[in-house]
Amino acid sequence: MKGNVLILDDNKSVLTALEMLLQTEFEKVYTLRNPACLVSTIQKHQIDVVLLDMNFKAGINTGNEGIYWLHEIQKLDPTISVVMITAYGDVELAVKAVKEGAFDFILKPWDNNKLISTLHASLKLRKSEIENTSLLKATNNLKKELQPASQPIIGQSEPMKKVMELVRKVAKTDANIFIAGENGTGKELIAREIHRHSKRRNEIMIGVDMGAISESLFESELFGHTKGSFTDAIEDRVGKFETANKGTLFLDEIGNLPLPLQAKLLTSLQNRTIVKVGSNIPVPIDIRLISATNKDLKNMIEEGLFREDLLYRINTITIELPPLRERGNDILLLAEFFLHKYMIKYNKPDLKINQKAQNVLLKYNWPGNVRELQHSIEKAVILADKPILDEDSFTLSDKSANQKFDLQDKTIEEMEKEMILASIDKEKGNMSAVAKKLGITRPTLYKKLKKIED
Repeated sequence: MKGNVLILDDNKSVLTALEMLLQTEFEKVYTLRNPACLVSTIQKHQIDVVLLDMNFKAGINTGNEGIYWLHEIQKLDPTISVVMITAYGDVELAVKAVKEGAFDFILKPWDNNKLISTLHASLKLRKSEIENTSLLKATNNLKKELQPASQPIIGQSEPMKKVMELVRKVAKTDANIFIAGENGTGKELIAREIHRHSKRRNEIMIGVDMGAISESLFESELFGHTKGSFTDAIEDRVGKFETANKGTLFLDEIGNLPLPLQAKLLTSLQNRTIVKVGSNIPVPIDIRLISATNKDLKNMIEEGLFREDLLYRINTITIELPPLRERGNDILLLAEFFLHKYMIKYNKPDLKINQKAQNVLLKYNWPGNVRELQHSIEKAVILADKPILDEDSFTLSDKSANQKFDLQDKTIEEMEKEMILASIDKEKGNMSAVAKKLGITRPTLYKKLKKIED
């Protein structure tokens, strides 16, 4: 496209000469002698470039009129390129106009080739700015699509109040955050809450399940690769770090990361750069790091399974999420929240949880935490054939766990022993399953069993 140009000058002979010169250079050439028609002309037609005289009223040569109309054009469409046309005496004012946003200025009498070249360059700038604006809009829309809708943090218990107070304090900083807590306590939800209140909230948050990445693909997934760097690398790939640049990177289940990969991750975090597979050029990264795990990283450090220097790097601030069994009446608040959500989803209005069922929910130990509660409520809603949900509406997974632990007259060692033996019984001696359920490694489990036997 050649684009459309609007010429604004009070001299009719100047308009005629310029129109003849430019009619083969542009798709359409519009001319105006009266600047009062400028706004309506731009609103009516697609104008890409304006060639604007500095003075219009007879006897007035201040150039302020040209600057005034330059500002009016900018208000209508800041991507329109404006080139000022002026006499020799107005050069100082023309320079001022350029400082205030005009693309360039042309002196009268003009050189045809220079004028055409200047207008073509201004048209190129206009198209570039339109493309950049469109790309920015598309990028922002994509970011919004990629980010899930924010979920409210439900909870009024003291443990959750402390968590949210800490979230509010750290969210506005760029400090690395480490979120600890059992499975199902809402670690990712807290990470997203931190991102939502951070100064990076308009950028993207990328979540990575570290336990789901195989060693062979770790570097490619996180750092990206270049075409041909390995057999299946048929094109360049951007890794998670680069995708999250300027935003937040959430490394979930970081305790599952094997030691060799921990070293590579530490190097990238220390240097604030990444190196793609197949390249030796460092790429700077600017991310806010949030990590999470359900594992005890200090125990893993003692067992040689996690790097101490990596822990120091990721946990400038640690947020401990309480298990659901320690959150008291939050259980009922969450139950009501999920009940309302699934009543709408499954078109079952006016369901209520009766008092006996509420007591059952409060007494249950919730080994799967909030996630288990959510699934229990959803299942109860799906199967409901009456408006009242009673204790029989909830099929809780472990009947032996229906009562909370009796903490009276028991030491931590005794409670730990009971939990381990109960898990071994439940998993029928499968030590890998027991270790996974308890959130510890098999070597740690055997060490604790030896202590119990002694």
